[in-house]
Amino acid sequence: MKTARQLIEQKPGIVSIGPEESVFAALERMAEYDIGALVVLDGQALAGMLSERDYARKVILLGRSSRDMRVSEIMTHRVVCVGPDQTVDECMALMTEKRCRHLPVLEANRVIGVLSIGDLVKETISDQQFQIAQLESYIMT
Repeated sequence: MKTARQLIEQKPGIVSIGPEESVFAALERMAEYDIGALVVLDGQALAGMLSERDYARKVILLGRSSRDMRVSEIMTHRVVCVGPDQTVDECMALMTEKRCRHLPVLEANRVIGVLSIGDLVKETISDQQFQIAQLESYIMT
């Protein structure tokens, strides 16, 4: 079973935004990288996460303007995180329990990557396909 570290090593770098940048700038960055959430960093420190869900619920539904709002106003402040040695299964269980879709991976209080639910599902399917192939090979011999 792979670890969080092994998964983030296969991904491009971290896409982040500062807490004082505009929500509009955050949306532009998400669109540019075709992602659904950004890590919010205050310097090197994790300040929160900003997702499309935060935007939809805290800006659009309240009739506010993304150009006039700061990321810090709508970001999720209490972020569920994992360590680099946690397994895919542990990460999946945590996401299910905490009902979140993105997990920053922290090492020495520094964000070294972000895992999405899609990353974990893709790895789980790949692992299951490998196990099935191994079982089929074993049965045939």
